[in-house]
Amino acid sequence: MRASTLHGAGLGLRRELIPDLKAVSDATLANAIDFFELAPENWLEMGGSRRRDLRHFAERRPIVAHGLSLNLGGPTPLDEHFLQRVKRFLDEYRIELFTEHLSWCGDDGHLYDLLPIPFTGDAVRHVAARIRRTQDILERRIAIENASYYVAPAIAEMSETDFIRAVLSEADCDLHLDVNNVYVNSVNHRFDPRAFIDAMPAERIVYLHMAGHYQEAEDLIIDTHGAAVIDPVWQLLDHTYARFGTPPTLLERDFNIPPLAELLPEVTRIRELQQQHPGLRHAA
Repeated sequence: MRASTLHGAGLGLRRELIPDLKAVSDATLANAIDFFELAPENWLEMGGSRRRDLRHFAERRPIVAHGLSLNLGGPTPLDEHFLQRVKRFLDEYRIELFTEHLSWCGDDGHLYDLLPIPFTGDAVRHVAARIRRTQDILERRIAIENASYYVAPAIAEMSETDFIRAVLSEADCDLHLDVNNVYVNSVNHRFDPRAFIDAMPAERIVYLHMAGHYQEAEDLIIDTHGAAVIDPVWQLLDHTYARFGTPPTLLERDFNIPPLAELLPEVTRIRELQQQHPGLRHAA
């Protein structure tokens, strides 16, 4: 598969869903799901039945790799040994698109959270250098994802949109735009989510995420990926398609995972929204 062929609506390849996915015919699978996404950390060098399962789906649908632990904004050196392992994994399963979070998640050890990066010029240069090195090792362009966060960075020399644009330009990488993260942050930090979307560089956007969240309070949303997508986020996705075309879009569900039959209508809704914007198809 070439990255330029990736399109449509996808679903995360979660182990809880594998029995249901294997129970449907190849034709049904092809009509329901255009691609899968996985976290390479959960599948690296996996053997036995899990390896057979992954190969089964990789032969039938394109796969996107979405990393969890690269720590692009962190202070410690990049784990280049880990990146070499990821490269072998991407090559083995012919995965062209690899994305990671624009955040940091480790110092002396892994912090098991995605933390915001200060919006400063020094941080732009630091993160961009690490992205360029990552791309050199993987021998691929990568896309970085705008992250959700609950406490704004203490130091900010620029807006978040300017920070993202600066990193993309300095690193010469692509953007993985998480529509739900924009909505979550807009409620938690009180900004216009459509204006945020509009400020993103169209030429860099190659991939989108959609997800549900938990409403803790009127002014606090927790980004859980554990519920159905709500109407305001669907509306923001429609706005994104109208503005930028229809990049390949994933339904992200990582918690409270229901049966496949309950997830497929949301995948279908993504595809139906894409079809409402004819002539604007946008391939990764």
